[in-house]
Amino acid sequence: MRTSPDTSRRGPARRAVPAPALVLGSVVSVQVGQALGRDLFAWTGPAGVVALRLGIAALVLLPLWRPRPPRDARTLLLVCAYGAAIAGMNLIYPAMAHLPMGMAVTVQFLGPVAVALAGSRRAVDLAWGGLAGAGILLFAADTGTGSGGADLVGLAYAAGSGASMAAYILLSRRAGAAAADGAPLAWAVAVAALITLPIGAVQEGTALLDPRLLAAGAGIAVLSAVVPYSLDLAALRRLPPRVVGVLQSLEPAVGAVAALIVLGERLASAQWGAVACVTAAAIGAVATRRTRRDRGAGPPE
Repeated sequence: MRTSPDTSRRGPARRAVPAPALVLGSVVSVQVGQALGRDLFAWTGPAGVVALRLGIAALVLLPLWRPRPPRDARTLLLVCAYGAAIAGMNLIYPAMAHLPMGMAVTVQFLGPVAVALAGSRRAVDLAWGGLAGAGILLFAADTGTGSGGADLVGLAYAAGSGASMAAYILLSRRAGAAAADGAPLAWAVAVAALITLPIGAVQEGTALLDPRLLAAGAGIAVLSAVVPYSLDLAALRRLPPRVVGVLQSLEPAVGAVAALIVLGERLASAQWGAVACVTAAAIGAVATRRTRRDRGAGPPE
C-alpha cells in the first residue's frame, strides 16, 4: 500500500500528462490494435484473437501490478463486473467478422455516447453529446467500404459491445476510485480472460499455440488492451465519465483511418463529415470542462 508522501510525490508526474491526452492515446492505441487483430482473422477466428488478446494481457498486467486478492465481497463484485464488461467489449471482434470495421466501431460507440448523454446536467453538455451522436449516425449512414453490408448478427454483436463499453466506462471510474494502483484492472482483465479463453480454446484448439500467432497476439494484447485499459483507468480518475464518453466517440473516426491503413477499407465522403462532428464534440467537451468545475469529477492527481 502506498503511503501519503509517496502519492504526493508521484502526483506532479501524473499531472504532467493532461487527462484528455490519456483518453486520446487510448483511442489511437486500441483502434490500431483492433485493426491488426482483424487482420489476424486469416490465421485464426475472432474467438482466437480475443483469447490471445485477453489471455496475454492478463499475463502482462498481473506481474506488473502484483495485485492483492480482493479483500471483501464488494471489491470482488466490482472486479467481476469490470471483467465481464471488458469481456463483453470484445464482441467487437465477431462483429468485425460480419461488418466492415468502420461500421462495427460506429455501432459500438453508441455506448459511450449514451454515457455522455445520460451524465449531462447542462444544455451545453447535451449539445456536445448530441453532436457526437449525430456524427456517429452520419458515419453509419454511408459505410462505403466495399467489404460487404451489414447483417443482423454483426449489428447485434456490435450493439452488445457498445453496451459493455458503456458499463466499462462507469466501472473504470469506480475501480480508479477504489484503488490508487492498477490492481482492480489487473484482476478484471484476468476475469475477462477466464471468460473468453475457454471459448477460444474450444473453437481454435491447439492452433493458438503457434509461435507466430502467439507473437502477433502479444503485440495486439499490449497495443489494444494493456496500454488503452491502463490509460483509461488513469484518465477516469481525473475526468467524469460524460467527458470520457464524448472523447471516446472519436474512436469511429480513428478506427476508420486505422482500417484504411491496415485493412485497405476506404472512407466515404459522408464519413469525413462524421469525423468533423465527433472531433468538434470532443474539443467542445474538453473546452467546456476547462471553464467550470465538473461536480462529478474527482480531485486532480
